[in-house]
Amino acid sequence: MYLAAVAQFCATNLITKNRQICIELLEKASRNGATMIFFPEASDFIAKDSEETLSLTSSISNNSFVNDIKDAAIKRNIWVSMGIHESVVRRSIIETYRKLHLFDVNIKDGPIHLESNTTIRGEKICDPIPTPLGNLGLMICYDLRFPELSLELRKRSADILTFPSAFTIKTGQAHWEVLLRARAIENQCYVVASAQIGQHNEKRASYGHAMIVDPWGTVLARCSETVEPSLAFAEINLDQLKRIRTEIPHGNDLRAHSETLNKGESFIKFTDIS
Repeated sequence: MYLAAVAQFCATNLITKNRQICIELLEKASRNGATMIFFPEASDFIAKDSEETLSLTSSISNNSFVNDIKDAAIKRNIWVSMGIHESVVRRSIIETYRKLHLFDVNIKDGPIHLESNTTIRGEKICDPIPTPLGNLGLMICYDLRFPELSLELRKRSADILTFPSAFTIKTGQAHWEVLLRARAIENQCYVVASAQIGQHNEKRASYGHAMIVDPWGTVLARCSETVEPSLAFAEINLDQLKRIRTEIPHGNDLRAHSETLNKGESFIKFTDIS
């Protein structure tokens, strides 16, 4: 068994301050025996608007934030999963996943959040990454709402599903925990969900409640509701994961819808009468 640490803090547009918080959390996780630490989406910065986002974004190959985190991780001998803004991928990074689903909300007389204004949507699913904790399936925030992506990663042998996030307060209160537990249960995977928390600027705030969920759907650890940077720790037990998958082998029973229909089994036919 290995110990995982999930991080939670409130990023701002001050990259230097965010970097220092991340390094301090990384060092604390290492001192507590964690093999890997999971940081939230946009750990490098959360800007006030799209113009500032674009001005603060730099290539990973010329990114002091990334380089300093990497140096701290090597020094402390700890693995790091982190969500950042980037424009180019550097080869020494083990894997880079780009968010497949962008959070675009434009409600009349309501909130406007158009992630596509500053972010290019990813186009591929990354195969799970072998780590000391197990095979890591990479996703980000809004991807949580699309169960097909988690299922595909499970099919590709993921043991752990990650969701570095910056959930809004309203949706977080209603859906955050139930979605995380659902992804854990239906895929029989550990779920590690780091989170932004608190008021980033006058326009944006995040829900927090970073947590680690086991394949049975039990919340093993969660960060407190304080906006102060914090960590939560849980052991990743792959023997327990294998036992759950053996006792309830629904992964083996999964059938494609086309297979079911082609065998002539009962189904409801919906007819367009418009």
